[in-house]
Amino acid sequence: MKKNILIICGHTNTTSDSVANKTIMEQLETALPGSRTVYLDRLYPDFRINTAAEQERLLWADVIVLQFPVYWFSMPSLLHRWMEETFLHGFSHGSTGDKLRGKTLIISYTSGAPADAMDWESFFANLRATCQFTGMEWGGSIGTGGVSYHMRNDPQQLAEISEKASQHAQRLIDLLKSCN
Repeated sequence: MKKNILIICGHTNTTSDSVANKTIMEQLETALPGSRTVYLDRLYPDFRINTAAEQERLLWADVIVLQFPVYWFSMPSLLHRWMEETFLHGFSHGSTGDKLRGKTLIISYTSGAPADAMDWESFFANLRATCQFTGMEWGGSIGTGGVSYHMRNDPQQLAEISEKASQHAQRLIDLLKSCN
């Protein structure tokens, strides 16, 4: 059975402030035409999340991908707000909150810091705990470091960011195809 893949882009400004996340999202949309993508920055620039619409998307999905840049050792505030407004008692957890049970969560992140700068996985213990709390399955993570958008003004560095983002997207596509 083919699984429904939902990709939530939590970047706060993919239109003008992103190179890596924008590249990754474009490649995912091309390679996975049956998936659904959500750009939180485009839908909710005011941080007013449409809970019902987002929960409907989650109900449709078998695999949920959170795509985001690491900001201060965590996800961007917009993605965090989306989770606060969407993963509600009675929906994702609590005595009647079983709507995410059995779904797979995959984390796809980028960072301006070098890949070997720290143990990136340790920053996502909260997302692993979210899986345990909601009954979701941890599907793993794909991460790429050294892709700071500040490097985009240098043509050589911009090309390196684009190449790293392309490689990241391919690793994520391979992981997602293995889920089906």
